[in-house]
Amino acid sequence: MNNTILVTGGAGFIGSALVRHLVLDKGVSVVNIDKLTYAGSQLSLASVASNSLYQFSQTDICNSAAVKKLFSEHKPRAIMHLAAESHVDRSIAGPAVFVETNIVGTFTLLEAAREYWNDLDSSHKNKFRFLHVSTDEVFGELSDTGFFTEETPYQPNSPYSASKAASDHLVRAWHHTYGLPTLMTNCSNNYGPFQFPEKLIPVVILNALKGNKIPVYGKGNNIRDWLFVDDHVSALCLALEKGRVGETYAVGTRNERTTLQITNAICTILDKICPSKNGESYHKQIAFVTDRAGHDFRYAIDPTKITTELGWKAAESFESGLEKTVQWYLDNTAWIEGVSSKK
Repeated sequence: MNNTILVTGGAGFIGSALVRHLVLDKGVSVVNIDKLTYAGSQLSLASVASNSLYQFSQTDICNSAAVKKLFSEHKPRAIMHLAAESHVDRSIAGPAVFVETNIVGTFTLLEAAREYWNDLDSSHKNKFRFLHVSTDEVFGELSDTGFFTEETPYQPNSPYSASKAASDHLVRAWHHTYGLPTLMTNCSNNYGPFQFPEKLIPVVILNALKGNKIPVYGKGNNIRDWLFVDDHVSALCLALEKGRVGETYAVGTRNERTTLQITNAICTILDKICPSKNGESYHKQIAFVTDRAGHDFRYAIDPTKITTELGWKAAESFESGLEKTVQWYLDNTAWIEGVSSKK
């Protein structure tokens, strides 16, 4: 076993941010395992592509033989599992791929990791970790009050969240049944640079800039807790290095905003730094559309456990993070065009 970390889904939004941080900031050897579906792009990894610490394997995590071979070849000290189908709307239209990737894929990884871990000597066994990255959507929805914690019962409401809940339960079972040293995180809504242009914040930015209507579901009053992607990455690294085996850590920032508040905030930033050619405010492009089926009202996380136990704290305020994100999309049209061509 060496210092290498396997990262699944490392060409995706959160995964690529993690890979860049591990390689460029931490000096860690990383093997990125990614199938390169529509939402994964090596364009997001240009800054590490030629780095000697970085290797890429285009592999489907459901391919048991290929996954086992990667463990055997690279002898990692940890695996950080982020590979997942993650878009709620797509899960409603076609749930099968979510079951395959999120449930079967996680099972395949757990079995490969268990086989690899079982063959390690005792000192290396004690150091190995399997970190599973999940979502707060597994907990269902909140009313106007209260917060999700690590003790919140599961009540997933979409095919996506149900598939992630199932994968969480598999990870927990593989720890309790087989002793595999797992850790788990459940995060709130991520945002930031390199997010695929189907998610809320890039959708608002790009529609605004194109002069299109900016779609807002229902009345725009659904609430989410927003987490800047680099802050999430720092939480994942802390959980891997300092977290207690078998534990779950909820990662959030108490930055609750409604969809309409987010949309208005982006329009205000764009009005300031990139005024529209017709001189009108981007706010005028906002259009309310039919709500998503089964749209959960509110998510919010209490991050007390990861803060008190591991010392994690978000570096970005929501305002600073959102301004950085909007500016990044303005400055990176080539990346947007490159990944949009894969839709």
